[in-house]
Amino acid sequence: MLRKNLKSKKSQVAGKFALIASTYNAKYVDAMLHAAAAELKRAKVEVQVVRVPGAFEIPAVAAKLARAEEPFAAIICLGVILRGQTDHAQQIANGVSNALAQLQIMFALPVIHEVLLLENKEQAQVRCLDKKHNRGMEAAQTALEMARVMKTLATKSSD
Repeated sequence: MLRKNLKSKKSQVAGKFALIASTYNAKYVDAMLHAAAAELKRAKVEVQVVRVPGAFEIPAVAAKLARAEEPFAAIICLGVILRGQTDHAQQIANGVSNALAQLQIMFALPVIHEVLLLENKEQAQVRCLDKKHNRGMEAAQTALEMARVMKTLATKSSD
């Protein structure tokens, strides 16, 4: 069940955030990208946007950004995969999910996975085009919260 987006009232977080967005299924991904960017702008953080051809290319860019000289507070990955008549969509979704999970653990860096595997365009509309339930906005909120959590952990471990 989809839930209404919640506005965070917690302390500000600083740092640089990356948004990696697929150009495939642009109608849906662009809506998530705009919602995520707007949420990050409200939080007054620096944002770098990188566009890639499809969902399968997202992990390669995420890995490159995770190794950046100036570290990111979080990386947000946005994409929409629509099921077809073969299992190709499922294979792509599994590959992306596994790669992003590994990157998150390997670099101890929040990698927010909002690469959606959806059954049809109707599901995409509800999750990507609806302002009340936009998954891009939710991804940005998660990234901001995870950046806060990671900063807290870094502060506590250095005490």
